[in-house]
Amino acid sequence: MSGLITGDFTESDEPFALFQAWMKEAESSEPNDPNAMALATVDETGLPNVRMVLLKGFDENGFVFYTNTESNKGRELLGQQKAALVLHWKSLRRQVRARGPVTLVSDQEADAYFQSRPRDSRIGAWASQQSRPLESRFALEKAVALNTAKYAVGEIPRPPHWTGFRIAPVSIEFWQDKPFRLHDRVVFTRDGDGWRKVRLYP
Repeated sequence: MSGLITGDFTESDEPFALFQAWMKEAESSEPNDPNAMALATVDETGLPNVRMVLLKGFDENGFVFYTNTESNKGRELLGQQKAALVLHWKSLRRQVRARGPVTLVSDQEADAYFQSRPRDSRIGAWASQQSRPLESRFALEKAVALNTAKYAVGEIPRPPHWTGFRIAPVSIEFWQDKPFRLHDRVVFTRDGDGWRKVRLYP
């Protein structure tokens, strides 16, 4: 990935280098979770769902996040194999949108990230039947206690239903706030092995 972009972002011809630059600035200016992103999926009827998740990695191959594959989002990602995302950095008055097909990360990637999580978060991945009805808070706390006892010693293995997804964008749009709502917008669209760039009306 090339170096950070300076000056007018609309002059950039490489979207991931530009994204890296914007993310670096967001990490310095956003008070909480600069990697928070809205993730949109669709169910089998085409009805959309959207929720906030955390971006955990990105490179020229796409944007990576992790979840329980048995959750609503997991089932929709596996079923429709497409998604969209948006990151909004209020402190910078910027946002990035992307959409594209979705694939699973490798087991090696998922294992490495899972082991990097805090121990309590790894326990939580075993205890939570994400998106399914919960009869009481006590039932969740009991599941946490049982799994804490089960994995009291040694490493906690990654649950088979917990892994990462990668969105390989077919388009990435960068948006920068400007006075009088005359914003700057640039969209990059996949064109073979490269990108085609178009500036848009605000």
